Amino acid sequence: MRRFNARILEYSNAEELKKELEKVKVDWEGLQVMLPKGFFRAVKLEGVNYEAAHILKQEMLRLGGEGAISAAVYFGAASPTDVILMGTLAQLEALINSLRQFPDDTLKAVAQEVEEALKNYQRENLKPMQIGKKTFVWGERTYIMGIINVTPDSFSGDGLAGNVEEAVAQAIRFVEEGADILDIGGESTRPGSQPISEEEELSRVMPVLRRLVKEVDVPISIDTYKARVAREAIEAGASMVNDVWGLRMDPDMAKVVAEYNVPVVVMHNRSHPKNAVQEARLGGRYVGVEYQDLMADIVRELEYSIGIALDAGVDFEKIIVDPGIGFGKTVEQNLEILRRLGELKVLGRPILLGTSRKSVIGYVLNLPPNERVEGTAATVALGIAAGADIVRVHDVKAMARVAKMADAIVRGAFREG
Repeated sequence: MRRFNARILEYSNAEELKKELEKVKVDWEGLQVMLPKGFFRAVKLEGVNYEAAHILKQEMLRLGGEGAISAAVYFGAASPTDVILMGTLAQLEALINSLRQFPDDTLKAVAQEVEEALKNYQRENLKPMQIGKKTFVWGERTYIMGIINVTPDSFSGDGLAGNVEEAVAQAIRFVEEGADILDIGGESTRPGSQPISEEEELSRVMPVLRRLVKEVDVPISIDTYKARVAREAIEAGASMVNDVWGLRMDPDMAKVVAEYNVPVVVMHNRSHPKNAVQEARLGGRYVGVEYQDLMADIVRELEYSIGIALDAGVDFEKIIVDPGIGFGKTVEQNLEILRRLGELKVLGRPILLGTSRKSVIGYVLNLPPNERVEGTAATVALGIAAGADIVRVHDVKAMARVAKMADAIVRGAFREG
């Protein structure tokens, strides 16, 4: 018989821990002291110089935490090292305050970056976003983006090129089934697909887009990496741009997004460019498919795309990030991204996850695209638990139900009916 009913508490946010502390009847002042001690964080820094690395380690040890640095630097090698700071939020906050007292600019920069990373990870800086006529409040619930493929060669077998009536009917059905955004794409991104001209892409998407802006009341996103296509779609009523090349393929895309002041999804992509023209357009920014450190590389390259947007005048609050499941990643890498999706929260932007019917599910389950709904459901539910704010899906009705159930568990967002 267990005398004290010892158990390990599981909580994912401060509110859940606060409820447990209140059950113990901790007073208000005690709550303020204890809450930051209830969350452990491991913060990784790259390329820290010898002197700063040693100070970081010693400061964390002094505060009761830990700082990991390379053995060579620990034993005297005067070279840069990555550093992992390990401690409670209280210890890391104390470190930030301590570092700001040092005259060294490097340590002050570390303090600033660690503080920003912690706040972003805790989603403290996410403000509501206006997309079209709708306001999206991040963290309140998961939003559903329904995929409208007006292509002849979609990997998922749902291409509707040339069939405007069917595409419009599908979009209307998606809205009825719970889609919050419709994403219209006219060029396939499946492996082996060939690029198409701006004229061909416009001929596919514009007839559907013009109909939909009159018939649905949800925002419409244009799935394109071409600035001209984005411009004409926005002028016809699209409220958002979804760029699978993260603003890196067409140098004018970020300017268009800034000019029309619309939200933009920047996706991480290490796919092979489809031809020499595309590779040239990347202007030397294509880095190949070999990763030094998967999540670190993805975060760094998404930051690069965010930088392109900001330099062009795009509002930071209008940027959404997407890890690009399936785009230049192996099956194992895609699965690792899904396990570690929450690490993208450090970017301080909403996260869009697009796993629907993708090949990683096919490889794991050995199933064709039209039989991957259960696999998609697993990735959607676990993605929401890890921090996804929008899920981009083919099977809207089923995934809206999955998201609603996941939200009820993860966010405590129970909505009857």
